[in-house]
Amino acid sequence: MLNKFPLWKNMIILIAVAIGFIYALPNLYPDDYAVQISGARSSTQVDERTLERAVTALEEAGIEVRSAEVDEPDGLIRLAGGEAQLKARPIVQAALGNDYLVALNMAPSTPDWLRSIGAGPMKLGLDLRGGVHFLLEVDMETALKQRLEALSGQVKQDLRDERIRYRGGEVAGAQNIVLTFRDESERDKAFSLVRDQYNQFLLDERRGDDDEYELVLTLSEAQVREIEDYAVEQNLTTLRNRVNELGVAEPLVQQQGRSRIVVELPGVQDTAQAKRVIGATANLEFRLEARQDAPAGTTEVYPFRDSENRTARLEKEVIASGDSVANAQQGFDENGQPQVNITMNSAGGDRMNRATRDAIQRRMAVLFIEYKSETTERRVDGEMKEVEKRSVERGIISLATIQSALGSSFRITGLDSVAEAAELALLLRAGSLAAPMYFAEERTIGPSLGQKNIDAGMMSVALGFGLVLIYMAVFYRVFGLIANLTLTINLMMLIACMSILSATLTLPGIAGIVLTVGMAVDANVLIFERIKEELKSGMPPQSAINAGYSRAFVSIVDANITTLLVAVILFAMGSGPVKGFAVTLCIGILTSMFTSLLVSRGIVNFAFGGRKIEKLSIGGKLANA
Repeated sequence: MLNKFPLWKNMIILIAVAIGFIYALPNLYPDDYAVQISGARSSTQVDERTLERAVTALEEAGIEVRSAEVDEPDGLIRLAGGEAQLKARPIVQAALGNDYLVALNMAPSTPDWLRSIGAGPMKLGLDLRGGVHFLLEVDMETALKQRLEALSGQVKQDLRDERIRYRGGEVAGAQNIVLTFRDESERDKAFSLVRDQYNQFLLDERRGDDDEYELVLTLSEAQVREIEDYAVEQNLTTLRNRVNELGVAEPLVQQQGRSRIVVELPGVQDTAQAKRVIGATANLEFRLEARQDAPAGTTEVYPFRDSENRTARLEKEVIASGDSVANAQQGFDENGQPQVNITMNSAGGDRMNRATRDAIQRRMAVLFIEYKSETTERRVDGEMKEVEKRSVERGIISLATIQSALGSSFRITGLDSVAEAAELALLLRAGSLAAPMYFAEERTIGPSLGQKNIDAGMMSVALGFGLVLIYMAVFYRVFGLIANLTLTINLMMLIACMSILSATLTLPGIAGIVLTVGMAVDANVLIFERIKEELKSGMPPQSAINAGYSRAFVSIVDANITTLLVAVILFAMGSGPVKGFAVTLCIGILTSMFTSLLVSRGIVNFAFGGRKIEKLSIGGKLANA
């Protein structure tokens, strides 16, 4: 029978439309403006009493509070609007003090029954929701130097294990390690050892000053690129972990180019607080205290963090660094003093064991390193410009005697306070940076500007959608109304798919939705024009409907597949706005094909299929049965 779907196909269409309706529904519930309260340290929790203090302070300041709730370990206060949110943050921060972090956020208002089935609204990008944007530059030169220093330590340890006598070894430039020997035969032994165990180096033998023999180890270009890639990947992971540890909602952390990382925190308006969250660039190095007879140039003097007047001389050679730490937890020693219990990965534990088994009764230092970046205004060429000043602070936090060979698990003592121990454990647990990073760009998009973008985007969608509905109803009459219903279902399913996939909607993404509406109606126009042609040729209405959908099928699929390929390429190759446009376009093409070829046909079948039709009105054309 013409124009009748089997029951299973009708059920598939109904189930798909029902699922689309349910998962698009949360987007009718806009997010509430809110302030989020979290502990400044991992040991600080937000409880009902803390929330009451914050709410009382807001009410005394005349700010309306919609609701307040504790969602461990954080607290959330919902407010009446964007202006109230901006005023509330400093008030809550002043009421709670520095033990708590107060950040601007957007809290979902989706009903519980929808949340229980995993339904939630689309995520909004920075240009729609507001928030902070940072562009960070990874210091590749320091990344290479740190890796060379670590490799230098390993090579020298191997030379000592094989009893190969060397006079000195130091990092020279960005890619070289220079080892010096008094005896040519010792250099030849070292050459064989390094060649067999370190394939990342290119080796060169040369004669140095003072009748010395030198072995130069140069990193290959492939190894340099690998180290740089690792530095960016490790920093990406570390930033994601730190943002998650401190409860920032829906962050975007992604690589841009070879050495830059983009961090976007939607809903957060406090730039200083956001920089504190992602800009903590602390690292650790474990070094042995220098011997009294250590040669010049192999040691360095560092102050203790708790006292600049107290110093210690350490070996330049680094045993292990913070990127070898697998886990770190705050704890207390037998005297009730704060400590950090550290577990290292297998490679770090092996290096620690090899270095300490021959250093019993010597002292090992834990060196805390912090990279800082400050921006100040300075007059340059007669104009006031922002100048970035970078600095590195190093201080010893522990200098303890090695009682026995250490392995993968040990503890750091000598910390000043529980807060310091908790902060250090958090940084180590979240991961240390493989290389320091500096802020190359930062900007804040306010919630009011984001709302204006949303209003403008929704207006463009509504205007485009409305004009299409009018056009189809006027030119195709009953079939135009069917097309309009299909377009509405298509838009609903597009929104539902983006919500289910947790895709981020951006301003260019809204442009993709407008384009999708035009493409979806184009498919209906192809079908209806084909039906009109068949009617003109004298084909009965039922046969014309069947031929219209069947013969337009190939054209619709071909047109959409080619556009889909372009959208996939844009998504793979583009970034930022281009990627946001490509996401909605890809999803919109798939939903358009489903609704144009199946949903539209299903509605037409329900209206006209399986019964005798005496006349068919489509675009003013009448056909007799």
